[in-house]
Formats: sequence, structure tokens, C-alpha cells
Amino acid sequence: MATNAIAVTGSTFGFLPVISLWRREVVRFYRNLSRVVGILASPLLFWIVMGSGFGTSFRNNGANQHYLDFFFPGTLIMIVLFTSIFAMMSLIEDRNEGFLLSVLVAPVSRSVIVLGKILGGTTLAVMQGVLFLVAAPFLGIHFTAVSFLLILLDIFLVSFSLTALGFIIAWPMDSTQGFHAIINLFLIPLWLLSGSLFPYANASRWVQWVMRINPLSYGTYALRTLLFPATAAPEFPIVLDLAVLAGFTVLMFFGAFAIANRRTNKPAA
Repeated sequence: MATNAIAVTGSTFGFLPVISLWRREVVRFYRNLSRVVGILASPLLFWIVMGSGFGTSFRNNGANQHYLDFFFPGTLIMIVLFTSIFAMMSLIEDRNEGFLLSVLVAPVSRSVIVLGKILGGTTLAVMQGVLFLVAAPFLGIHFTAVSFLLILLDIFLVSFSLTALGFIIAWPMDSTQGFHAIINLFLIPLWLLSGSLFPYANASRWVQWVMRINPLSYGTYALRTLLFPATAAPEFPIVLDLAVLAGFTVLMFFGAFAIANRRTNKPAA
């Protein structure tokens, strides 16, 4: 009897449902080859064109730096952003196809659903980000074991927090068109004002203020500090960057839990 109770508890609140939902997200994403290519190719093309266009005419913190180098962390963040957010578009598709309703009526906690979906999107975003890091040696970037682990931690925190944010946006929606509208209105400016395109020191006062309160800025500058320590911005020390990212990740995670467990009269499908 005790064994049966443990088995039931494990299937309801344990890792098996989480792993199942996580695996479904990963397999579903990589079966859609056009989505994989689009998420990687568009930022890569943007990076090459923008970086080559500005070339060596760019200055960062008083030092000449090729724009391909400066824009590299921003491009990586863009890939993570697109992968994380668009992975959560599957939540809307699951609702419209009836899959979400079948999961909600299953004997599993909604917290399990949240964790499985978010971990799936996070895994995809981290994998895409690490894949883009393959280009780093061609820019003369060399990692130590410590710096590479910190880069992975930064990518994970950005991926997890953005995936949770995507979950919060997608959960109450039933239209992919509305989801795209939110992305264009809110998430793209979030990336544009993260220090990906221009440095903090060269921005206007009000833009600096926005960059300071933008959590994505801390992910971008953490990457830039780890990849190009000679041009690190003193306003964004690595310890502060990772601390803010960790706090933002926890906030988004509990926000996703809260919205999924909120009782509404709106049907799931």
C-alpha cells in the first residue's frame, strides 16, 4: 500500500509528468525544421549585416571595437529571446487543439504543467544559444572553464526567465496573432533597450534609466563582460548582473505558477 501511494504521488506531483511535458516541447520544436532555421538564421544574418555595416567605426567605453564583437552578445540574447518566447506559443496551440484541456483534467498538479513547459522552452533556448557560441572562436574569443560556466549560467537564467514570461503572456490567450502583437509591442523593445545595439554610456538619460530597470540589460552585459572583459561597463558588474537575473527568474517563475493556478470561468479550450 505504501508503495502504491508513493507511485501515485510520484505520477501526480513527481518528475514523470514534468519530464513528459519537457520532452514533448523539445521533440515538437525540433520536428519543425523551418522554425529552428528561422530562429537561428534571422539573428545570424542581422548580426553579420549590422556588424559589417558599422565595422570599426564603433567606439565602446572609449575604445575602438569592431561592431561584430559588440553585437555578438546582443545577437545571442536575441536568439534566446525568440526561442524562449516562441516556444511558449505552443501553449496557445495546445489550448486550441484540446491538448491543454486533457492535461488540466488529468490527475497532475498545475505546478507540474508549468514546470514541464518552462523547462522545455528553457532547454530549447539554452541549446540554441550554445549553438551560436560556436562562432565565438572565429572572433578571437577564448573561454576559461570558469567563464564558460558563468556564460552557461547567464544563458540559463535569461532563458528560464523569458520562457516563464512567455508562459505568463500565453496562458490567458487563445490567439497566436494576439501573441505576436504582444511580442512586437513589448518584447522587441525590451531587447532593443537592453544594451544589445548600443552601449549604456552613449545613450540618452531617459534611455539609460530604462536600461537600468530592464532585467534583460543585465543578461546582455553579463555576457559582454564574460566575453569581452576589456570593454566591460562599470555600471553593470557581473555580480550585480547575475543577482538581478536570478531575482527576475524567481519572480517570473512564481508569476507563471500564480497565473496557472488562478481560477477563472474561461474554459481551457
